[in-house]
Amino acid sequence: MTDTTPIPAAVEDDHHGDILVELTGEHGEMLVVSGEGIPRVVLTRAPGAEVDDHIVIGTRDPRRLTLTVDGREATIVPGKGKLRRRSYRVDVRCAGASYRLVPDSVPSSRLTRDGRHIGDFSSDGDRRVLAEWRDGATVEPADAAIGYALAAAFGTGGQPMWMMAVDAISAALP
Repeated sequence: MTDTTPIPAAVEDDHHGDILVELTGEHGEMLVVSGEGIPRVVLTRAPGAEVDDHIVIGTRDPRRLTLTVDGREATIVPGKGKLRRRSYRVDVRCAGASYRLVPDSVPSSRLTRDGRHIGDFSSDGDRRVLAEWRDGATVEPADAAIGYALAAAFGTGGQPMWMMAVDAISAALP
């Protein structure tokens, strides 16, 4: 039996009010971000896609993901998520704007719109997302909705490559 009961995580955004992040389906096939002050974002994983338990939405394969913002199709292209922090980036093209969420420290990721840094997100993978908007940045409702969805679906932050190498060497030593 498939459980389709939403498991919501509510956050309060300083600029956009209450935002709800819901993950539905037995294996988290759909992530929905909604709120009174933002457009509804739906990120869906294709049926039958291989599920990676380390990713809330279950995959980084762009062929297996569908993204809509306020009912309009958007393009989503997650990086492969390998050794370098930058490989964990997620790119979105929506309504003529280009977004990128990319780790920039161990706990957080930077959101850019058309190359401009507009905010920083942190999430531990439990769908609870914290956003800190840059002073002076104009943050549109769609910016917030997309940022929350990407941070909740893929997590934030990442270790630098040198730290991962030290961890690997330490694990290999007796």
